[in-house]
Formats: sequence, C-alpha cells, structure tokens
Amino acid sequence: MIDLRSDTVTLPTPAMREAMARAPVGDDVYHEDPTVLELEARVAELLGKEDAVYVPSGTMSNQIALRTHTEPGDMAIMDASAHMVINEGGGAAALSGVTIVRMSGRAGIYGAADVEAALEVPHPFNPPNHAPRARIVCVENTHNSGGGTIWPLATLTAVAETARRNGLALHMDGARLWHASAASGVPERTFAEFFDTVSVCFSKGLGAPVGSALSGSRALITRARRFKQMYGGGFRQAGILAAGALHALDHHRDRLGEDVTHARLFAEALAGMDGVAVDLATVQSNIVRFEVTPMTAGDFVDRCRDRGVHMLPGGHHGVRAVMHLGVERADVDTALGVIRDVLGADEGP
Repeated sequence: MIDLRSDTVTLPTPAMREAMARAPVGDDVYHEDPTVLELEARVAELLGKEDAVYVPSGTMSNQIALRTHTEPGDMAIMDASAHMVINEGGGAAALSGVTIVRMSGRAGIYGAADVEAALEVPHPFNPPNHAPRARIVCVENTHNSGGGTIWPLATLTAVAETARRNGLALHMDGARLWHASAASGVPERTFAEFFDTVSVCFSKGLGAPVGSALSGSRALITRARRFKQMYGGGFRQAGILAAGALHALDHHRDRLGEDVTHARLFAEALAGMDGVAVDLATVQSNIVRFEVTPMTAGDFVDRCRDRGVHMLPGGHHGVRAVMHLGVERADVDTALGVIRDVLGADEGP
C-alpha cells in the first residue's frame, strides 16, 4: 500500500529504533529525563527561544499555548480553516474558554488588514466590557487546509506588527514548520522570531513516532508546563520517545526537500489529467489538495485504495495526498498511474 493519507503514517527507521532503545531516561514529570531535556534545549536553540517543553501531540502543544496566553472569555484571532479551529476537537472552547474570531484567508494566509478588521474599534460612547478581550493572533505555517501553503515573510511581518501595535500575543502552529523551511530556504528561527510561542511537530514529516514541542520565553514555558500537567501530558520515562525526535532532527531534516519535489511532480501530473482540478499555486510544500469531478471524493479514494493507493477525502470532491519519509519517486509514479486508471475506468468505453 502506498499510503498518502498523511505524513503521520511514517514508521521509525531501524536507526531511529536503535537510538530510542539506547536512550538514557528519567522521570520527565520531575524534569529529570536527560533525553527530554536535551530535546527541549535543542528545539529552543533551533527556534531562537529561551526554552521549550516536550508534549505528546501537536494539538496539546497548541492548546497549551492558547491557555498560556489567555484567560477564559478572551478572544483569539486565526484563519477559519486553521487546524486549531477545525481539527482540535473544540479544545479552545473546552480548555481555554476563548472565543475564536475566524478570518477568511487565501489558502489559510491572511493579512494585517484582516487582523485590524477583526478588532473592536474603541469609542467612548461604547461600554468597554461588552466585547471579549482580544488577546492573541495565531498563524499556521505551513497551512494544512490551505494545501501546505507557506507564509511569506513580508506578510508575517505585517501581521506581527499589527498584533504588537494592538497589544496582542502571537502564536505559530508550526507543526510542519520544518517543511516550510525546507521548501522556502528560510531558517525555522527566522519564521519563529515574530512569535511569542511556536509549536513544532516531530511525527509529521520528520518521521518520529510521537511528540511535539512548544517553545517560547522561559516565563511562558514555565506557565505552559503547568497546563501540560493539567491536561494529562505528564510523561514519565519519555526519553525513549524524545530520542526518536532527536534522531529525526539530526537525520531526517535534510531530506525534507524530497517531499517538496515529490509533491510538485505529483501535482503537476494531476493538473494534466481530465477530471482533476488542482491549484498549483497552493502546492508549496509536501501537501497536495485536489478535486475530482467525475465522482465523489469518497468513491474515488475507495477505488484508489482497492488498487493500492491510500488518500483522504475532504468534502464532496476534495482529496488530500501528502508526501513523506515513506514515499519514493517510484511510489509517486505508481500512484499517478492508479489515479489515471481510476479516472479512466469511470469514463467507460
């Protein structure tokens, strides 16, 4: 099976398993696991921050960040299709009690004017406590639902300046920040410097089995550790898992460009097929989102899976394919052949 559902489906390599088996461990709840401490220090250094905290998942990392920056009743501003809005189980409401203002970005990317428009305009005729207090602006880079789009630095700069001018904190959901850097050539710490907190994931793209990290100032991460424990994220001998993440940082980052190349080849071939619509401008990293018009997305992915290619449907006609550590160039070619066969079979004689 060629599994293109997500870059989370990768399996640890033999070398990664060996590193995990040899990892020195301690009790992370007591802040005594040496491998976790090494990973946290490494992430903080890579992102140009003072500290970082290792957590089980990207969802937990984002939700801890949101709670760290806000109090119940506050307002968070982000794109309507952000992972924090549509893929985290309503955690913002349940765990932080915040109101989310959903902006309609272009492929997940919005601008400074959108942030300004989302804010209450103060005036002495209006009571000051009717609207929720705007507290934080959140950015997703790369943007999953946008098709793996990468935020331009000029846009990030303008959004950050607007947020700061209005007294707002900034958080980046950088689950796939590694791919944003590989595709754009912009170092991760350059993307990160605009933000108070940055979340990165090790089990997407990098191929580690478990974990994400939240980075920021020492004071913010100290507060975040409280919510990590509160939300049930306290590990014990987590160094076994952290060793996989460290191995991935050391050995799998340099190959991320292959995923970007494979995604581009895949998308360009799709664009030449009848019955397929793909916006090549949004194919910027390792994710390809496209539409099939001759049939429903559910029917299409079922037929492809029966022929050995696994993808995810999204809506009536939308499909997602993601390139990752387990996908070789030959797999891309095979997958394209299967898609042609499925679409051709639907056309009939």
